[in-house]
Amino acid sequence: MEIRMKETKQTQKNKKSRANDTLREGVAYLIFGVLTTVIDYAISNFLFYIVHMASIPAQTIAWIAAVLFAFVTNKWWVFNSRSLNPMEVWREFVSFVLCRVATFLFNLAALFILVDLMGMEFFICKLAISVVVVVLNYIFSKILIFSGKKDNA
Repeated sequence: MEIRMKETKQTQKNKKSRANDTLREGVAYLIFGVLTTVIDYAISNFLFYIVHMASIPAQTIAWIAAVLFAFVTNKWWVFNSRSLNPMEVWREFVSFVLCRVATFLFNLAALFILVDLMGMEFFICKLAISVVVVVLNYIFSKILIFSGKKDNA
């Protein structure tokens, strides 16, 4: 009976710990996601509205800057992947970039259809598309990229 109570307490502790980790991860993803989005929006809107660059090149340049920022923040502060092993970092980076390329292509296709073909407002479309992209990026990062063991070195 005593062993069972200890196991139950340990199970409860583990569940609470996982819940705290998930909450911390979600809050960190939200904070760094907002900062990544600010970088993306600031650069793309500056290039589109001020420099008068076309929507696709403007979004491409903004995307590159945002992805580099997002990789570092997601690796270190969201998913606690602290490995500095060059092969592991490279695997994470390539996986991260490939997943981001997939959501970037979705972003470009949606912008092309909504802005260029349908004539809708760039900023509003970008905002709506961003919601879908953020969800997809989180799922890809959680399941495919940073799902391995976490090094807390």
